[in-house]
Amino acid sequence: MTRRLVIVVRADPVICGHSGEARNLAEAALLRGFDEVRIVTWPIERLESAGLPLKPLDSVLPYSEGIHVERPEPVGDYKVVDGRYIGGLIGRLVELFTDGVPTVAMSLYLSPHTTAVTDAVEVARRTGLPVNVITVAEAVGSDITNVVRQCIEADRFGAAAHVLESYLASDVCVAVSQYTKDLIVEEARHLDTKHGTSYAARCEEKVAISYPAINAALFVGLEPEDVDRHLAARGLERDGYVFYLSRLARAKGVDDLIAGFAAAEAATDRQLVIAGRGPEEMELRAIAAASPAADRIRFLVDVDDAEKPFLFAGAAAYVLPTKPRPEFIETFGIALAEKALSGGGPAITTLTGGVGEAVGDTAIIIDVDAPEQIAAAIDRALSMGSAERAEWEDRAREYALQFDRASVFDALFERVTAVEAERERVRAAS
Repeated sequence: MTRRLVIVVRADPVICGHSGEARNLAEAALLRGFDEVRIVTWPIERLESAGLPLKPLDSVLPYSEGIHVERPEPVGDYKVVDGRYIGGLIGRLVELFTDGVPTVAMSLYLSPHTTAVTDAVEVARRTGLPVNVITVAEAVGSDITNVVRQCIEADRFGAAAHVLESYLASDVCVAVSQYTKDLIVEEARHLDTKHGTSYAARCEEKVAISYPAINAALFVGLEPEDVDRHLAARGLERDGYVFYLSRLARAKGVDDLIAGFAAAEAATDRQLVIAGRGPEEMELRAIAAASPAADRIRFLVDVDDAEKPFLFAGAAAYVLPTKPRPEFIETFGIALAEKALSGGGPAITTLTGGVGEAVGDTAIIIDVDAPEQIAAAIDRALSMGSAERAEWEDRAREYALQFDRASVFDALFERVTAVEAERERVRAAS
């Protein structure tokens, strides 16, 4: 074995765009000459106990040969509390970093994945065994808002410093959007102001942008008869429904979508299909049941990765009215890019967080907390003629192709190659 990629992430079956991104980077690595990819993630029972929205295990698409998913068991007994799982993960990484195989280790989410990788590299080097590891750390946004921002607000300097130092210790630091990088620098500046550190300048200089990787081949060039077949299996017809697919969480604006759909004059003969799972599912079902359009609203909780391109393509419109909340801000919008690649009616969304980078000028933009604008946007989308709709589809697909996994992987690994070249230069000079 000459080269291995290790990805540390909350992987399948977690319903999360970045678990899909990890899969796409893993598949791209095999195509680009890596001998092996290992996705190191959490045991299923730990994911379940955390309350994360999960896909049914039997719906998870298989990985290609050469990609191995590892779920290290916890280390220690009940007295170690949650540190048992971190211990198991770090321990496995140390083993991978000291077995003599040149390795690129990429972490998605700074806490706890990047901190675990950084700790594992330090331990591996102190063993005295040969270590040839290049680290790539990707900040996705919620790791900043949920961890760093909370630490700053609670004046927990040490915890914030641990996350940022682990991030900046990585050989390659990236963020999933310019919005996310700006967010990192902003929070780092708050820390600097209070404690006299220099995190903002360091982050501004070192962090680059690497958009999430999508497998465009799953979404483009869908055969019309295949779309119709998948829709028929769900009792749906092409253009017969307005579509939402994402987590069922308050920050996604599904309550506003339900209100807007009920008020849309052109949608009285259409269904609203809400696909996903999440912490607010029961609350949203109750809101839907109380809606004037209750008999035209359907929830789907079992849409898998193989089916979603066809549901995107058959929809009259796709709506993601995401809004900023203390616990979550949309830092990119992977589902919007996937929808753009699939076709179907126009996307309707807000400009929350990094969404503008995901859609460019290819979506109908509405304000946050504006059900009446959702209604008007749905009416506009449903009134489009075939030529206008085709023009929207073509522009959206062309824009979203930049997020194809091959392009994203190549741009990211140019940075890895630069690190390798610099290390070789230093070795040669010494």
